Amino acid sequence: MIVFRSTLFLLMQSVLTVLFAVLSLLVFPLPLLMRYRIITGWNRSVIRLAWWICGIRYQIVGLENLPGVPAIVMSKHQSAWETIALPILLPPMAIVLKRELLRIPFFGWGMAMLSPIAIDRGDGRAALRQIADQGRQRLADGMGVLIFPEGTRVAAGEVGKYGIGGAWLATHVASLVVPVAHNAGELWPKNAFLKRPGLITVSIGPVIDPAGLKPDMLNQRVHDWIETEMLRLHEYESVTTHR
Repeated sequence: MIVFRSTLFLLMQSVLTVLFAVLSLLVFPLPLLMRYRIITGWNRSVIRLAWWICGIRYQIVGLENLPGVPAIVMSKHQSAWETIALPILLPPMAIVLKRELLRIPFFGWGMAMLSPIAIDRGDGRAALRQIADQGRQRLADGMGVLIFPEGTRVAAGEVGKYGIGGAWLATHVASLVVPVAHNAGELWPKNAFLKRPGLITVSIGPVIDPAGLKPDMLNQRVHDWIETEMLRLHEYESVTTHR
């Protein structure tokens, strides 16, 4: 059944991707936030399909930690699930991503219409300048910034190197930082076709104020909170699974 459900999910996701890619081109003249709400209908649809077809449910804890102003969200990166879900579970966000993703047919078209911060990871200095300049503008436009500091997805239970980009932006524009942990990789592993049913927990941590902190110190605080919370989520899942 997992093979059948994963196949059905992939087929329906592909159809939705083509449809919303065309829609994203049609709504290009609209204001950014209106365009965002329409195009992220794809995200809502895919997350619902993952729930209905694959049995991948989710819960959110710590919503009260979200500030009332646009902020920088720094999230654990294990799966494709969080890249789809976080833009609709959190306030509107400009995602920091690899420039190459915008070249993917259909999917990349839709992403481009959401005004992401598309960087060239091969040029670290230029990428930092771009994150700072465009991140400042997105925050001024009323959008948050979503960044995955590990840069690429890591397998469940692993820890990637936390890049400095998100912390660099926060300290240069004096924006609050919200750390996010989740266990999506346990059910929807990186680069995996098969997806297993279960409950994903998205944990939103307390806001970190960058005032008085250097980028590396802020980055370490984000790392420590996320990875400590990841251990707690893993232990919680182990207990509930073996009851």
